[in-house]
Amino acid sequence: MGELFRLLKGGNKPSLLAAVVNTIIAILKGGAFFFTGNVAMFAEMMHSIGDAANQFFVYIGSSLSKKAPTPRFPNGFGRLVNLVCLGAVIIVGILSYETIIEGWHHIQHPTESTGVAITLSVLAIAIILEFAVLYKAGKEILHEVGIKGTAFSPLTTSFTHLKRAKPATKLVFMEDLVATAGGILAFVAVLISHFTGFLQAEGIASIMIGIMMFYVVGKVFLDNARGALGETDEQMLTHIAHIVSENPHVKDIQKLEVIKEGEYLHVEIIIEIDPQYSFAEVDDIQDKIKELILNQQGVTDITISFDEDDGIRTWTEHRDQRTVLKTRD
Repeated sequence: MGELFRLLKGGNKPSLLAAVVNTIIAILKGGAFFFTGNVAMFAEMMHSIGDAANQFFVYIGSSLSKKAPTPRFPNGFGRLVNLVCLGAVIIVGILSYETIIEGWHHIQHPTESTGVAITLSVLAIAIILEFAVLYKAGKEILHEVGIKGTAFSPLTTSFTHLKRAKPATKLVFMEDLVATAGGILAFVAVLISHFTGFLQAEGIASIMIGIMMFYVVGKVFLDNARGALGETDEQMLTHIAHIVSENPHVKDIQKLEVIKEGEYLHVEIIIEIDPQYSFAEVDDIQDKIKELILNQQGVTDITISFDEDDGIRTWTEHRDQRTVLKTRD
């Protein structure tokens, strides 16, 4: 039990915050829907329930993924967070479908909602809370990639670096981006329905919210499916190849893999060196290269092997040769 609490303490904080906030929002929206019967509010309630469930699962998954390797699972549990995210999106997919169906029914059989003031008040509170979580997730993305910015950077620069964010943080950011946009859309739909009498506006908003939820499902599913299979981090691979090649003892890189293991990176490299080096010298070279690579952001595990230099350039087919290939005397 003590280990479980220790692991939970190290879980992804943005996902935990988002789960708690979305649970509160879901309760508020559920109460508003119960009293008003507003279809747009129903869509938002379903959205918040899905987000809350998703983010609770993701928080638990991100916590358990930090569990140390065991004899039964020697490669560790890093990819567990990807598997949890894959399961979590199924919940959102089901709720997305229900949201679209409910919206379609309302378009076909529009009914006037009551309690507009309650609906708008709850939506306004939800938008503010969702925006706060979105901003927090944006700050976490910048922190994870090691970038400092202005007060607006979490809402601007974070989009540029979204791909390099941890799976859990990325999911929270995307879900709350859609949740904030969906809340604004529902707010506008309620205003249109109330002041123009175009009751179908709420149903249209519900369908649009459901479609946005499906987009998140597809995006998160593909990202985490690649992570579960073991995706190469191309940017970090290029960077590591570059810094290793700068070591004067390295003659060539025979093999280099940088695989995403959930929130972390596993590096496996085979380096060619002069066969005249002694064992002690090779050990010193290994220690220096290992320390260098482990100091790179996200790298937690590395396997280094050595082979004698065969005089043949092996590392010549990387996508960005300018950062890898070095001419040596």
